[in-house]
Amino acid sequence: MERLNPYADAILDRVAHLRNDEAWLRAQLEAEHTVVVPVWRSRNLIGNPAEPRAVLLRHIDIPHLMEEAGAVVLLGVREGTPHFAIDISELEEHHLADLHDDSEFVDLRSVGAVMDRTEASILAYAKGIMHWHARHGFCGVCGSPTEIREAGHLRKCLNENCGAVHFPRTDPAVIMLVEKDGRALLGRKAEWMEGMYSTLAGFVEPGESLEQAVAREVMEEAGVEITDIRYHSSQPWPFPASLMLGFTARALSDDFHRNDDELEDLQWFTREELAAGGAGIARRPRSDSIARRLIDEWIRQG
Repeated sequence: MERLNPYADAILDRVAHLRNDEAWLRAQLEAEHTVVVPVWRSRNLIGNPAEPRAVLLRHIDIPHLMEEAGAVVLLGVREGTPHFAIDISELEEHHLADLHDDSEFVDLRSVGAVMDRTEASILAYAKGIMHWHARHGFCGVCGSPTEIREAGHLRKCLNENCGAVHFPRTDPAVIMLVEKDGRALLGRKAEWMEGMYSTLAGFVEPGESLEQAVAREVMEEAGVEITDIRYHSSQPWPFPASLMLGFTARALSDDFHRNDDELEDLQWFTREELAAGGAGIARRPRSDSIARRLIDEWIRQG
């Protein structure tokens, strides 16, 4: 199977056919082997800061948290073990101090790149779906309260005259490595760490194909016309709620016109400048991003 990008290795059977089976769900929530992935204010519970790992709790050990949870969502089943996520954001931090030895709630982005890929993927899944629940407690159609259905994969408006159904939202974004004659076009935003450059990217707009979004974003940010737009791979990116769709493309000209509102800098880089151990190593993006994979694979193709 083709290598997956980071945060795409959850390896969970999502058992969609069982999400409406209330008896089955109750049985899983009462089973001793069931595990829980806690999410607190968009942070995940991480153990052993020196070698970060996901902390999965047995639900029978945390009955108070299960009662306090703002949302309980079935993530899926792995090797016969049900995995649920719970949102405990309403609790104050001092109530969590003794939750698990040598652990703390941290931003997944700060540790995901060095974690076990499967564990990081499960945490990303939990973080992403809880972000959606936290922002959809009320109906976007009529403003009435909504409630969880289908084990957390749907919210339904409680207004009998409305009854709108809302599904978890993911925002598609395209990210693309543009190259010409052995050089890649990379940009830099002012808020990034010093020296870091990355591939161009942007959100897909309504009524737009992915290929159209790629061409538009490159033109808007760099003023470059492109061709040979090819899909590469995708990556869930729940920071907070995106799906990154990777592409490669070829520029028709070396000339570019940087959009100052979007980028602080824009440059063409050779493979040698970007290669590991070379002069440009500080310029590459974080290792858990699809941008890094696009760049690394382009370097190896040279």
